[in-house]
Amino acid sequence: MGTGLLLMILSVITQAYILVRLNAVCQPSDQECPSSRIIPKLSFAFTLVTIRAASLLSNSYILAEGRVTNFLLATSCIAGVWSSATNGNFTIEEFIFLLLNIFARFGIELGMSKQIAGPTATKDHPVSIICDIFGSSFCNVSMDIFPIISLAMVTCIVLKLIAYAVHQRFLKYFIICGTILSYAFIANYWASESTLLSHTKAVQEIGRSLAPRFVYAIGGLSLVISVLWRLFAPVDSLKFNKRITSLSAAMLCSWSPTILMLLGRQGAFVALICITGAWCIIMLQQKYQKDSKLDITGSCVANPVSVTQWSLLAVCLFYLTGHWCTFDGLRYGAAFIGFDNFHIIRQGFLLSIDTFGVSHILPVLSLPFVAIHCYNTASKKSKVKDVTINILIQVHLMYGLITAITTTVTIVCVTIQRRHLMVWGLFAPKYVFDAIGLLLTDLLICLASFYYS
Repeated sequence: MGTGLLLMILSVITQAYILVRLNAVCQPSDQECPSSRIIPKLSFAFTLVTIRAASLLSNSYILAEGRVTNFLLATSCIAGVWSSATNGNFTIEEFIFLLLNIFARFGIELGMSKQIAGPTATKDHPVSIICDIFGSSFCNVSMDIFPIISLAMVTCIVLKLIAYAVHQRFLKYFIICGTILSYAFIANYWASESTLLSHTKAVQEIGRSLAPRFVYAIGGLSLVISVLWRLFAPVDSLKFNKRITSLSAAMLCSWSPTILMLLGRQGAFVALICITGAWCIIMLQQKYQKDSKLDITGSCVANPVSVTQWSLLAVCLFYLTGHWCTFDGLRYGAAFIGFDNFHIIRQGFLLSIDTFGVSHILPVLSLPFVAIHCYNTASKKSKVKDVTINILIQVHLMYGLITAITTTVTIVCVTIQRRHLMVWGLFAPKYVFDAIGLLLTDLLICLASFYYS
C-alpha cells in the first residue's frame, strides 16, 4: 500500500511539473504572463478539486458524492455569474449552465437514483408522488414519449455537429448515415418494449435482439473507418484545427450510439444534459479568452476552471445515470441488451462501456473541443498548429491531473480508514472504481495524443 501510494504521489508531482514546464515553454519571452487573471482561476479550480477530494474521507460523503459534485459545479457556475454581473458582461450561457445544474440535481435525486433502479419505487419517492397526482397512465405515456422526443432532439444536435465539425466529405456522409441508422434502431428498440403499441412476438424479438446488435456493429464500423481515415488520409488535405475537429467528432459519433443504447430510456435525456453542459463550458471558455484581450500566443495556460467544470460534469453524469461506486451499483442488465446468453468477454465489455462511457469515454474524447476554441481567437501571425497542440496537451494534462489527484486522495482515505466498518462496503469499491477510471482516462489520453498528432 505504501509503494502504491508513493507511486501515485510521484505521478501527481510529475504531471504537475510537466504542466508548469509546458506553460513556461508556451509563454513567449517578449510577452508578460497575465498572472493577475490566471492565478485566481487556478486557485479557484484547485480549491474545488481539493474540497471534492477531501470529502472522500467520510463514508457519508462517498454515498452523497453525486450531490457533493453537483454542489461544487453549481458553486463554480455561481462564481462565474457573480464575476460577470460585477463586470457587466453577463451572458445567457451562464444562466443556462446554472439552470442545467438544477436539472442535474433533480435527476440525481429523483428518476435516476439507486432507488428507482430497482423493480419498484418506494411510496414516498417523488416519482411515485407525481404518479399519484397525475395518474399512472399519464406516467406510463410520458415515460414512453419523452425518451423519443429527447432522442429526436439529440439526433438533430448531433447531425448539426457533424455538419459543422467534420470537413472531409466521405467521412461526413458516412458518419451522418451511420448516426441516422443507429438512432433509428435505438428508437425501434424502445418501441418494441413500449406498452402503448401492440406488437407481434416476432417483431418484439427482432427489435430487442437485432436492433442493439446493428447499433453495436455500426458503431464498431464507424470507429474502424475513423481510425483508417486518420492513418491513410493525406495529412495536408485539411488545416490542423479542422482535422482535429473532424477526428474528434467522428470518434464521438462512433461511441455515442452504443453508450446511448446501453443507458436505456434515460440515455437521451442524459445526452441532452451532457451536450448542453459541454456547449456552455466551451462558450464560457471563449468568453474568457475574449475578456482576457490577449492574442492566443500570449495566453499562459488554458482556463483551468473550464477543465475542472468538465471533470465535475463527468462525475455528475456518472451518478445521473444511476451508477454508484459500489459493486451492487453496477447496471448488470445493460450487459445483456441485445443478447440472451452470457459470454464473459462480451458482457464484460458492454458493462464497462455502460459504467464508464458517459463519465470517462465521452468526456475525454470531447476535450479537444475545449482547446480548439483557440483557433477562433488566434491572430493571423500566430502559428495555429503549434498553439493548438500546446493548448490541447495542456487540457489533457489538466484533466488527467485532476483525476490523478482524486484517485491519490482516495488511496490515502482508504489507507486511513482501513479498519473502518465500511471499508469493504464503500471505501474499497470506491478505490477500485477510481483506479479503473484513472487507468481508463490515462489510456484514452495517450491514445488521443497519438490519434490527433
